[in-house]
Amino acid sequence: MVKLQAWKPFSTAEEALENITAIAQNKCTDFLKNFLTTSLPATKSSKKQKFLLGVFDPKMGHEVFESTGITASYNESISELHRGIRTHCAKLMSMADTDVTRAQLGLAHSYSRQRCAQDVNR
Repeated sequence: MVKLQAWKPFSTAEEALENITAIAQNKCTDFLKNFLTTSLPATKSSKKQKFLLGVFDPKMGHEVFESTGITASYNESISELHRGIRTHCAKLMSMADTDVTRAQLGLAHSYSRQRCAQDVNR
């Protein structure tokens, strides 16, 4: 049902943390802009797109459109697809399940430490 078309790993853990922090704030990073423009088919206008870019947050879809001109959509079906992709991430990327879990856990810990350091109530 779902086939992975493209993915690009982060070069460092700091780059991954920087990108996840920006995405959590609904900001489109240069890394994301570059990935979308190189991985998706080129179109002359957003109305003639032959693909549908699904996002998990409608605010992020608006930010992607402003940054790249690519129309993004959010609905219940996209939410279900996102859940399935997260569940089967290791199979889609042809990686060992332990490697994916270890990378996700390390990034989650770094992100949590950063958020706690920024919280004035802590």
